[in-house]
Amino acid sequence: QVQLVESGGGSVQAGGSLTLSCAASGLAYSAACIGWFRQAPGKEREWVATIDSGGRRTYYADSMTNRFTISRDNAKRVLNLQMNSLEPEDTAMYYCAAKYGLCREGPADFRYWGQGTQVTVSS
Repeated sequence: QVQLVESGGGSVQAGGSLTLSCAASGLAYSAACIGWFRQAPGKEREWVATIDSGGRRTYYADSMTNRFTISRDNAKRVLNLQMNSLEPEDTAMYYCAAKYGLCREGPADFRYWGQGTQVTVSS
């Protein structure tokens, strides 16, 4: 059974930083494309970033480029999202997700999902 467990969320003031992590089990991790999504109250889920199985290619939503960095450690089976210069608009539940197969920009075809970790940014 695939399990994705996010951690690292919390409350931070605008301009601050947080690093989210996602631990994976039950997954052929080194073969999986992994991504981060977020969902704010009353809004649709939004794709944030994706990293390919080898960690060589990364993709970001436009509003996250230059502020967020996605990375992975295949030996530890961990995905990270370093978030800098946080804004109140970044307040959301953040989810990691995984899929096999084609790995590219955008939210398509992610099959496995974690339960999320809350990020709250105050002004």
